[in-house]
Amino acid sequence: MTAVVGVAAVAVTVFLLGRSGSAPDGPRALTSDEANRLALTRFRNYEARGRAVTLTVPGTAGVLTVTASVDYRGKLGYGVVRGTGRDTSSDGLIEWTATSVSVHPMTDAPAHAPASPPRSGWYSRPLRSSGSSLDSSLAIALQLGADRPDNAELLPQNGAAWLGRDRVRGHRVDVMTGPSSRDRSGTADTVRYWIGSDGTMYRVRADVRSAPQPVSIDFDTHTYGPVEAVPGVTPAP
Repeated sequence: MTAVVGVAAVAVTVFLLGRSGSAPDGPRALTSDEANRLALTRFRNYEARGRAVTLTVPGTAGVLTVTASVDYRGKLGYGVVRGTGRDTSSDGLIEWTATSVSVHPMTDAPAHAPASPPRSGWYSRPLRSSGSSLDSSLAIALQLGADRPDNAELLPQNGAAWLGRDRVRGHRVDVMTGPSSRDRSGTADTVRYWIGSDGTMYRVRADVRSAPQPVSIDFDTHTYGPVEAVPGVTPAP
């Protein structure tokens, strides 16, 4: 998958994913139907314009949870970040693009971000391509949408496979791996997708070098809201 492969190339923190979180019956080769659904899954996100997401980012000092909306056409994410089992200095609002992260610290962060971002109180920095499990997770989440389907014929050739079946919030799904990175052979198991019968993406998991356990990105856990840019933040073209 071109964009997800791009994530692995840009955020070199993505490595082989552990077996936790699923009960694989495979791996085995994808059927044509499975390959077509995997090829469509990021396009489905783009068709929807955006999706509500919850990112769970494990760390040695605790867990960061980002409850957000991602606009896959505007290439922009916005939400709330909260820490569990760690200090709360990183809690607050967060907005990110493919190149930058803006944070609005809050001592008592809400469960969900306000519809319109505050007009002041933001601090911006470049999105780090390595060394930060949070930034790597944000980059992966932002690139799970594409303006065209991927090439279904190339997915099995590049190592994508079917692993098994599962349920996500009552939805029956197939668990699949993505293809190997173009510049790193043997990395087909770096990202796993939980995909419904129509190609809808329900969950993604990836192993990130700076995180002790796989990062999880869950979809449809809350209502998607249109994303407004923070003043001074320019989404990627």
